[in-house]
Amino acid sequence: MKYSANEIIQYVQEEDIKFIRLSFCDVFGHQKNIAIMPCELKRAFEHGIGIDASSITGFGDEMKSDLFLHPDADTLALLPWRPEHGGVIRLYCGISRPDGTPIECDTRTFLKKAIDTAKEKGYSFNFGSELEFYLFKLDDDGNPTLVPHDHAGYMDIAPEDKGENVRREICLTLEQMGIRPTSSHHEIGPGQNEIDFRHSDALNAADNAMTFKTVVKTIAQRNGLYADFSPLPLKDTPGNGFHINVSMDNSEDTKIRQMLAGILDKIEDMTLFMNPVRESYLRLGHNRAPKYISWSHQNRSQLVRIPAVMDENKRVELRSPDPLANPYLAFGLMIYAALNGLEKKLELPESADVNFFKADKSTLVKYQQLPDSLELARQIASNSDFINKYVPKEILDLYCI
Repeated sequence: MKYSANEIIQYVQEEDIKFIRLSFCDVFGHQKNIAIMPCELKRAFEHGIGIDASSITGFGDEMKSDLFLHPDADTLALLPWRPEHGGVIRLYCGISRPDGTPIECDTRTFLKKAIDTAKEKGYSFNFGSELEFYLFKLDDDGNPTLVPHDHAGYMDIAPEDKGENVRREICLTLEQMGIRPTSSHHEIGPGQNEIDFRHSDALNAADNAMTFKTVVKTIAQRNGLYADFSPLPLKDTPGNGFHINVSMDNSEDTKIRQMLAGILDKIEDMTLFMNPVRESYLRLGHNRAPKYISWSHQNRSQLVRIPAVMDENKRVELRSPDPLANPYLAFGLMIYAALNGLEKKLELPESADVNFFKADKSTLVKYQQLPDSLELARQIASNSDFINKYVPKEILDLYCI
C-alpha cells in the first residue's frame, strides 16, 4: 500500500509502536538495520538517520563513514513475531551521503534506476521469486548443525514431511506482512523446502525477497531450527535455487521473445551477480540445476523455461540464480538485459527441446555453458562492456576481489 510519512507517524502513535527498524542491505545482499524510537521518526523522514558505515563493506572507511538512512514510506510492515503491545515496524531505506547524494553501493537505488530507465523507454516488468531453503536441527547450544529436519522427498506429506507446520507458520506470517504466498511444499533434498509468492513490480518483488528470507530464518529459529539458503548446504544433494520469474505488462509475444533473447545474450556476463560465492558453482550443472545457456517451454532442465500458464501474462523463469544473490542487483541487471534485447530486437535462438540431464555428449557440445567457477565468472564480468556500463565500479570491484 501507499503511505505518507504523516500517515505512518499517526499509525505509530495509534497502534502503540515502540520501535522502528530502518532496514537496508550491503552490496552482497546481507540485511542490516538499526532501531529508532517513535520520537525520531519525523526526523528520519525529513532528514534521514545518520549511521557509522565504516564497518559495512563498500559503504566507506574511517575517513568517510557518515551515511544517512532515508525510510521509504511505501515499505511499512508490522513484524508479527514481535510483541502485540509495544510493537515493531520495519521500513526499507535508501542510503545517502551527508550532501544527499545516493552512495554507489546502495543496490536498492541501483534497481530503482533500472526501473526508471525501463519506464522512460515505455516498459514495465514484474518479478516473482521462488526461493528454496534447507531446515537443519540445532545442537544443544543452539548452534546450526547439518542434520536435516526430516528425510522426506519431493512434495511428500506429513508425517514424513516435518516442515509442514513451519511452512504454514511462515506463510501466515508473510500474509500478515502483506506478502501473498501462492504455494509451499517439501523439495527434493532432505529437509529442503520451497515457498512461492505472487509476482509484483520489480522493487516490491526485491523487497519481498529480502523480507521472505528474514521471516523464514525467524520462524525457523522459533521452532528450534536453522534455515539455510546457501547454494549447496549438503554434498551430493540438490542445491538451493532462486528461480526468478519475469514478465512484461501488456506485451505481445514478439516483445516477450526479445526480452528473453536479451537475458540469454547477457546471462554469462551477469552470472557473477546471480551466483556470487564459490559454492554456487558446485551447484550449477548438478541435481537439476542448469549448466547450459538455453531455453524451452516448460522444460525444467533448461536455463530458462517458459511455464505453462492459464490465467496470467506469459512469463519466463530464469533457473540459474541461487538465494545468496542480491535481488536488487539481480532484478536490475535482468531489466537492463531485457531492454538490450528489446531495443536491438534480438532474435531468440531455437528452443532446446532436449532433457539436458539425460542428453549425450554429442548433443551437449552444441550449447554454450555458464561459467563453471567463481574465478571465470569474475573474469567475464570484469571484461563485460554490459556490466561496466551499468554496474558501478565500486560494486564490481567488491565482487571481483
